[in-house]
Amino acid sequence: MNIRKIGVIGAGTMGTGIAQVAAASGFEVYLNDTGDDLIQKSLRKIDKSLTKLIEKGKVQEDKDIILGRIKTYTDLEFVTDIDFAVEAVFEDYNVKKNILQELDKRLAPGVILASNTSSISITRLGAVTSRPSHFMGMHFMNPVPLMTLVELIKGIATSEDTFIKVKTLAESLGKVPVEANDFPGFIANRILIPLINEAVYALMAGVGTVDGIDQVMKLGMNHPMGPLALADLIGLDVCLHIMEVLYEGFKDSKYRPCPLLKKMVDAGYLGRKSGKGFYKYGE
Repeated sequence: MNIRKIGVIGAGTMGTGIAQVAAASGFEVYLNDTGDDLIQKSLRKIDKSLTKLIEKGKVQEDKDIILGRIKTYTDLEFVTDIDFAVEAVFEDYNVKKNILQELDKRLAPGVILASNTSSISITRLGAVTSRPSHFMGMHFMNPVPLMTLVELIKGIATSEDTFIKVKTLAESLGKVPVEANDFPGFIANRILIPLINEAVYALMAGVGTVDGIDQVMKLGMNHPMGPLALADLIGLDVCLHIMEVLYEGFKDSKYRPCPLLKKMVDAGYLGRKSGKGFYKYGE
């Protein structure tokens, strides 16, 4: 099947980025979320991001042409018309299960359904659909328009043909696909999130200050962003959830979420999206 029409379900940070990249790569995009306010917020983000990329010479095409490729919906009626669907809703198994089952009912036979999950088992998610051979993980990195990596994860039932088509699609989006096996956290978050968790432990133990810990990793390890600032960008609730997935999946104490991380999430200190995390953020 020739993929030209891509459905993106979920207009949050990741779905917004995926929609932008797909539209900028020449695909027709069908962007969905539950409310028009969420859709409009997503479109404003895409407009602002494209303006910056065009000013920097990283996008050559006219912004209005790219935006014109994006159609928006607050229902799923469009799903019967698309060639490929990627789910990018909140990182919660039950939320994803419900939307995947609804998409599965509406998608034409043979259409590939992918999930942008960052840690949940692809085999488990694929099993709730009637098309596990046409289901796999397509984990984009944040921010999607700037990060070139895409993790591709096959479930136990994913066909080789499905994998090849999704890999080809990732490359056509200007991404570098890397295959990861279906284990908790895959590659990226199995390494990254425990690093962040350990940085929070170091802070809790008084080993260093927030700025000191981030400076050490930036200047000493040449990371572009310190782990605590990165946690704020990702969202502390997301970091905590992924640590819980790793801890539950491996039953290994090294994946135990730091109590300080849990306390901050309980307090509503979620990072940039809440205005406060390890750092404070203005408007």
